[in-house]
Amino acid sequence: MAGFTDHELRGRGWQRVHRGLYVESADAAGLTVEQRHCVLTRAVVAAAATSVVVTHVSAAIVHGLPVWKIPLARVHLGRNRRTGGRVRRKTVVHSMPIAPDEWVSVDDLPVTTVARTVVDLARTVPFEQAVVVGDAALRLGTTTRDELCEQLERAKGRTGRPQASRVVEFLDGRAESPGESRSRVAMRELKLPAPELQARILTPTKSLVARVDFLFPDLGVIGEFDGEIKYRSELRGALNPEDVVIAEKIREDALRRLGWTVARWTWRDLDTPTTWLPHLAAAAEIARNTTRLGTYLPTARI
Repeated sequence: MAGFTDHELRGRGWQRVHRGLYVESADAAGLTVEQRHCVLTRAVVAAAATSVVVTHVSAAIVHGLPVWKIPLARVHLGRNRRTGGRVRRKTVVHSMPIAPDEWVSVDDLPVTTVARTVVDLARTVPFEQAVVVGDAALRLGTTTRDELCEQLERAKGRTGRPQASRVVEFLDGRAESPGESRSRVAMRELKLPAPELQARILTPTKSLVARVDFLFPDLGVIGEFDGEIKYRSELRGALNPEDVVIAEKIREDALRRLGWTVARWTWRDLDTPTTWLPHLAAAAEIARNTTRLGTYLPTARI
């Protein structure tokens, strides 16, 4: 690309990602926000004058963890030293201790381990955003609760460590999507009883009826988060949209016949939890005078 200005390269179908790195505009247009961040991360690491490790939200993206509402305009890097941190237009450089066992190579990129990444984010981003990342890490099996607790021990004395401790204590890998993680946070903030996650509802003869997102056994209430991903995954099979809706109605009718009351909410509802959480209270009132048949099996916490 030598000898051409950025304007000239754009005219020839190229887009500048970082100093010295360009991609074809057609390719760039098809990238997700997370994929664009990965491309920028690679460019920044390649251009770094000294050794760096990818950290924080950039490390979460490289590890394939879902992130929600965490800014991705800048790549986060760490240098194993006490001073020299800085924020620039496309990078945030953290001066931080990084032990040899706290980073790994992912597709030739030096990246903080998943456990270190989750705890670093738990110290530095809001509770809800951190839970979305941490729940996914446990669900995917890319870290364990013991590894997270070890990282908390190492983080003693660092800014945000008490908040990180609260995040780790709350994490639950049974939450199967960012929407379910956000739902859990909303329930916690409004001081609802902690639900059972992914419990299996059984008939009196112990036949499986359904596995449900949230179960409040003492209230007689089932909560279901209707995320688009759930339906898209079913539609990838043989079912058409009408079949999916009908199958869901049959499933819900079977749950109601057993005496459970079902409340539903969507991703859009999560932005205003005070408008959908009352549905749970209303469902509990309906269930109060309903006899429940059968039982349920809890799923062990991850």
